[in-house]
Amino acid sequence: MGENQVAGFWIRLGANLLDGLIIALPLSIIAGIITGNYENEPISNLIYGLYAMLVPVYWNGYTIGKRLCGIRIRKFDFLEPPGIGTMLLRNLVAGIVYTLTFGIGLIVSIFMVAMREDKRSLHDFIAGTEVVYD
Repeated sequence: MGENQVAGFWIRLGANLLDGLIIALPLSIIAGIITGNYENEPISNLIYGLYAMLVPVYWNGYTIGKRLCGIRIRKFDFLEPPGIGTMLLRNLVAGIVYTLTFGIGLIVSIFMVAMREDKRSLHDFIAGTEVVYD
């Protein structure tokens, strides 16, 4: 696949599921063992959030799941890997938007990635990013 080919819904979902299995699940288990609380562990959520925000900055737009799926995040206009400000917009601000809309924004994003030609979601527009194949 060419570097300019945008990544669609299923490959992005697969990368997120892999990140969940490889990073989030073990973090939750370890935090549960340490704290004795397996239901809602804010420490593991915080660490996973930092992982999702910082790893793409230092690893050329990849997370482990995205790397395994052969996709990465990049700035839409400059075709460069995202910086910390971009990832803050993409993860933190977009997360606030999704929360304030009670998940409706997330549903809209799913439809955007599935149906738009450029495959960009709300968080891509907020941060000025896109997800492309290697």
